[in-house]
Amino acid sequence: MNNKKYILVGLLLLFCCLSARCQITSTSVFDFLSLPTSAHGAALGGQNVSLPDDDATLLFHNPALMSNSGDGALSLSFLSYMKGSKAGSAAWTMAHGERGTWGVGAQFVGYGSMKETTVDGVVQGEFSALDFAFTGGYSYVLTERLAGGASGKFIYSKYGTYSSVALAADLGLNYYLEEQDLSFSLVAANLGGQVKAFGDSYESLPYDLRLGVSKRLANAPIRFSFTLVDLTRWSSNEYYHPDGEPSSGRVLTNHFVFGADFLPSEQLYISLGYNFRRAYELKAAGAAHGAGICLGAGLHTKKFQLGIAYAKYHVSVPSVMVTAQYTIR
Repeated sequence: MNNKKYILVGLLLLFCCLSARCQITSTSVFDFLSLPTSAHGAALGGQNVSLPDDDATLLFHNPALMSNSGDGALSLSFLSYMKGSKAGSAAWTMAHGERGTWGVGAQFVGYGSMKETTVDGVVQGEFSALDFAFTGGYSYVLTERLAGGASGKFIYSKYGTYSSVALAADLGLNYYLEEQDLSFSLVAANLGGQVKAFGDSYESLPYDLRLGVSKRLANAPIRFSFTLVDLTRWSSNEYYHPDGEPSSGRVLTNHFVFGADFLPSEQLYISLGYNFRRAYELKAAGAAHGAGICLGAGLHTKKFQLGIAYAKYHVSVPSVMVTAQYTIR
């Protein structure tokens, strides 16, 4: 491919991202797709799309980042979610030639058993609830600095007797300047729709256009990450409080996710993140302490990686995520 074709690919990707704006509504289903799948990503705010890590689970954050994963990398993540609920993910990446990388993965959230009642509060039994998504993706190194990626998703949710199926895709670009340790990314996440609705009405997926940058300082063992999310939702009538009431005005900072890594060695990182939108929503729901703050740490060796992260996603209980990765080849 020549330079004109690279430019064309980028413009087509950007057009696809922006054209999906017309499909956006105030509510969506399958919001579990927005949960982090990597402990390192979770520690940096939960929605990092530019982290230049050897981490197979970043397939879910940005498919272009698979180009950084090792050949034969198997990654498993577990998240202690809301009380009685568990979440997790698994991903596997493998090299395809000199420039390509394949990846497959799965995400799930299990909500446990709940009481089934009538409108009068009479208990009739119990039911279970589950969200699941299977992902397959491919990334390709277009130039020395630019990588692109795409992934397809099969999404399934079942709540008691109600179920829904959807198909979606993620598109991503990553531009990495190795000599400056500077990474830029653009991602269009969850492009698609329901194939089978829960009821008579079809609902939208949690589409999101994200832009991110990660930069390591030249004279200090610190790397900063900034991510812009919800770039197609700016008007106040498209934003809702946790109680379902529309906000009186759009909070500009809710588009920002901030993260910082302290890197004392190539084998260790300590992370701090802040998610402005999550903090705003949790504070509105009554959780003032620790809202939006994320913490984490990790160890890296040539074959094995282990990371842990702390964050709050619900007012009831804080969450801990653990990610372990082993590179077979």
